[in-house]
Amino acid sequence: MAWLRKIALSLLLTAGVIASAPQHSTAAAAKTDPTLTKIKKAGKVRVGLSADYAPYEFHSTISGKDQIVGFDVTMDKLIAKRLGVKLQIVEMSNDALLSALESGKVDLVISGITPTPERAKRVDFSVPYFNDPNVVLVKKADKNKYKSLNDFKGTRIGAQITTIQEDQAKKYLHGATVTSLKKVTDEAAQLSQGKLDGIVVPTTTAKSYSMQDPQLTTAPVHIPGGGGESAVVLPKGSPVLTAKINHILKTEVIGAPMTRWRNQAIKIMVHKKSFFQQYAPYFLKGTENTLGLAIIGVAGGFVLGTILALMKRSKIWIFKALGNIYIEFVRGTPLLIQVFIVFFGTQIIGMNVSGFVSGAIAMFLNSGAYVAEIIRSGLNSVPVGQGEAARSLGLSRGQTMQLVVLPQALKTILPALGNEFVSVIKEGSVVSVIGVGELTFQTSVVQGASFRAFLPLIVSAMIYFILTFGLTRILNAIEKYDNRSNAAS
Repeated sequence: MAWLRKIALSLLLTAGVIASAPQHSTAAAAKTDPTLTKIKKAGKVRVGLSADYAPYEFHSTISGKDQIVGFDVTMDKLIAKRLGVKLQIVEMSNDALLSALESGKVDLVISGITPTPERAKRVDFSVPYFNDPNVVLVKKADKNKYKSLNDFKGTRIGAQITTIQEDQAKKYLHGATVTSLKKVTDEAAQLSQGKLDGIVVPTTTAKSYSMQDPQLTTAPVHIPGGGGESAVVLPKGSPVLTAKINHILKTEVIGAPMTRWRNQAIKIMVHKKSFFQQYAPYFLKGTENTLGLAIIGVAGGFVLGTILALMKRSKIWIFKALGNIYIEFVRGTPLLIQVFIVFFGTQIIGMNVSGFVSGAIAMFLNSGAYVAEIIRSGLNSVPVGQGEAARSLGLSRGQTMQLVVLPQALKTILPALGNEFVSVIKEGSVVSVIGVGELTFQTSVVQGASFRAFLPLIVSAMIYFILTFGLTRILNAIEKYDNRSNAAS
């Protein structure tokens, strides 16, 4: 019987090991999830936000340096500290944030985002950390006109695109025409100028604008349907990270800490300085990035365009077909779409490319298609006899193109290339949607930080004019010099 007891004991031990194995595995799995693992491995958490939403997040010059501040940013720093990693803020337009999260460009989105059932199908949400009911901001002179939501019938109402404010404006302001805009600063500007009769914004934002502009005030109406709650947005399937962030929010954020951070952000926001003293660095930085993008776009576009032009002239049908397909596709689709394809597409294939690099790639890929047509027309303008003469002297086809045809074509297309450079400078404003700090993006930053909509636009327009006018004059001088050289010879 002793042997039977030994067998029974062995079976019990084996069963115990088997039974305990899944429990151990489950416990280990519960300690992390894919998003948290990626954050820990990288040693940093990338938080996406739109820094034109004071006092949640906005730009301010502190100790001579441009910084993104606000009570959301204060909370971001705490979350990163508690997770034991560094904080990396990734700035972009509000309507690109959720796409950036889903594509892996950012790890979290903390930008005053309100949870909704539709959004919850795509992403995970933390518990709400701040409740900021939505209100209608109107001109103080019109305040008594609006005593109920029905009084907005026939009015023009603004709301930020892809927000809960937009949904509520369309649903509850009966009979109003709702205009969806990309930035709150645009809404406030149109309200001040009389282009809108009211804008739907969170209470804190409404107070911020009314503090800056005494002509604005909150209408005495209540918008039903909830809303106004802000939560941290996480990638779908992040239960462990969500639980950790919920614990941080409940124990160290919600309540008195958030109230204190909000008051601090408002103090920074209303601090007065000379406009140009405070915001000149933003315009300078934007100008540098705009020129950088333009130079990369034109230089890369020239190289690519030359290759494409030669492909279109090739006698090998596959090269000719590929050149035609590329040029027609790029010229037939908006640059904005191409910027998004590069920005999010590189992430999908595993390349974590910055906004500036993505924008530069999109710019030269786009410019290359247009430059190709410019170069092709220049090549076609060179008399056929020039090539034939070169070939008769013993030059190969490649040498003829490089030494004889191309140099003559370049003189012909120089004005057109200059126009392309000017166009690229202006078209660079498109990359602002992915957070590239070029001139248009910095203009929106100044609008959000200063609560002035018109003056930053005038400054930006003057800078663009100086850049393009100066470049045009330089190109004209080069062209005149070239003409004189040809006449002398």
